[in-house]
Amino acid sequence: MLPYWVTGAAAGIVSLHLIQKLLFPYFWHDLKYLLKVIKYGLTMEIYRLRGKIFTVLDRFVKQAERQPHKPFIVYEGDVHTYQDVDRRSNRVAQVFLQQGALKKGDTVALLMSNEPDFIHVWFGVAKLGCVVAFLNFNVRSRSLLHSIRNCEPKILIVGADMLGTLEEILPSLQKDIGVWVMTKDCTLPSVNTLLDKLETASEDCVPVNLRSANNLKSSVLYIFTSGTTGLPKAAVISHLQILKGAAGLWAFGATADDTVYITLPLYHSAASVLGIAGCIKLGATCVLRKKFSASQFWSDCKKYNVTVIQYIGELCRYLCNQPVKEGEKDHKVRLAVGNGVRSDVWREFLGRFGDIKMCEFYGATEGNISFMNHTGKIGSVGRTNFFYKLFFPFDLIKYDFKKDEPIRNRHGWCEKVKKGEAGLLISKVNAKNPFFGYAGSKKHTEKKLLCEVFKKGDIYFNTGDLMVQDQENFLYFLDRIGDTYRWKGENVATTEVSDVIGMLDFIQEANVYGVPVPDHEGKVGMVSVTLKPNKSLDLEQMYEQVVTYLPGYACPLFLRLQETMEMTGTFKQQKFRLVREGFNLSAITDPLYFLYSSKKSYVPLTKELHDKILSGQLKL
Repeated sequence: MLPYWVTGAAAGIVSLHLIQKLLFPYFWHDLKYLLKVIKYGLTMEIYRLRGKIFTVLDRFVKQAERQPHKPFIVYEGDVHTYQDVDRRSNRVAQVFLQQGALKKGDTVALLMSNEPDFIHVWFGVAKLGCVVAFLNFNVRSRSLLHSIRNCEPKILIVGADMLGTLEEILPSLQKDIGVWVMTKDCTLPSVNTLLDKLETASEDCVPVNLRSANNLKSSVLYIFTSGTTGLPKAAVISHLQILKGAAGLWAFGATADDTVYITLPLYHSAASVLGIAGCIKLGATCVLRKKFSASQFWSDCKKYNVTVIQYIGELCRYLCNQPVKEGEKDHKVRLAVGNGVRSDVWREFLGRFGDIKMCEFYGATEGNISFMNHTGKIGSVGRTNFFYKLFFPFDLIKYDFKKDEPIRNRHGWCEKVKKGEAGLLISKVNAKNPFFGYAGSKKHTEKKLLCEVFKKGDIYFNTGDLMVQDQENFLYFLDRIGDTYRWKGENVATTEVSDVIGMLDFIQEANVYGVPVPDHEGKVGMVSVTLKPNKSLDLEQMYEQVVTYLPGYACPLFLRLQETMEMTGTFKQQKFRLVREGFNLSAITDPLYFLYSSKKSYVPLTKELHDKILSGQLKL
């Protein structure tokens, strides 16, 4: 018979385990994740104290030395090993070094679609110590020119499939910007070709001191984001941010043995920082696709033995909307990393495509706060606890939706919401969690900051996102606030869209906002307009204006014609009622129109058309 103390100890351990399961069900999940965060943070701190900044590019060069023949990029069946990418990026660096076109600290703007040469050029100019600006290849004319001017590049490098876009902006481009194209010949005036020069360039490494970083907070990338100020802004990405982002796949459990499938555009931080830099940290392989294809997605996963996929919410919905096929669970995908998937789509995705761990996360490109759902709880963007808030202080504060600003009490301080209540997510800016802001005008950076929030002198980053924290400390994304909405995985700045529409000679005012559509992620664009005196609405010209000057995801699909524009007490356009009414025919007496691409015009929104949109028969 066992001694009483043994049975007592066993009973105590069982009791403690039951209490832990009952009161702290996520204790071990949280501890494991927290230890990973601490471990990575300590590693970076050790590098800092030693005065040796080990960047993602340094990591890539080491990986190329350690595993030269391991596939790094697989693209359209072609395999590019770590050594191949290292050597070709050396060629890029050598071309610009020999030409004397670049020096350390210069900015290089990159206008290319998903292809291996995007990465070769990125790494090549980074080896010269240049900051690389990723231009969104969806934007056109005025917005693209603004983006280029905003980052003040020494040179602009354009992909072979982007020559049409280049031709549009070339006459208006600043003359002191050198333009290079990824072709062997070009008829455009004053444009240099790069592909022919790469063939004869040396594969030798350029001096290491050119790329050496003196500070983790120094700039390495500009990634463009749409915000409340209208035109795209160049978010400053430091070595610190890219190192944190590169650890994302590792933190979710990916390893060097994984093959990561990237279909998102490389100009986006999800693909370039989390995806490409994440693969470099792991020493893993990346399967890169030029653009996402719902019909080919699982075929590619099976063909290339993909084990990790990246997604945005819309991507998962597109996959679920595909016709059901036999053997849909016959793949090796074990992790899906991304953000923005709705709970219903999440459940349907898992039920249809098998036992895949959904790794939902939250993080703005330029932000200083992120969350990771390391438990897999459906619908949540992540979890927090006492220790996490010590490292990354944040709060959810009360927000006035009608005034479109944080609520302040009679003392002038913001107020925190209770658990279960919606609040604006703000993150404290300090030495450990800096906000690097945007290139160009300081006002863009200042506009994203809230000062004197809870006490004198404090500063917080305003994410512009409404969130809820439940009783178990899970966080849920609710909506964007203000003048930005999200559609097809992209942020749309309403002021940019209204500026484009306002250029039409018959438009008096244009008020742009996002409205929800059943069974769709994010919000679809809608514009309410008033006409100038004695002018009529030209629906075909309106269509031509938006499709010519705006990327597809930013074109308003719905149009509302009003006699007068309602304003707030501070003379801002009132959006609250317009958003609530949406495109509901039964609630609106104003004329409503729909952007019908096949007819190349806006057309009256009839009940039949309205019903087809709501039922999903008409694809948006």
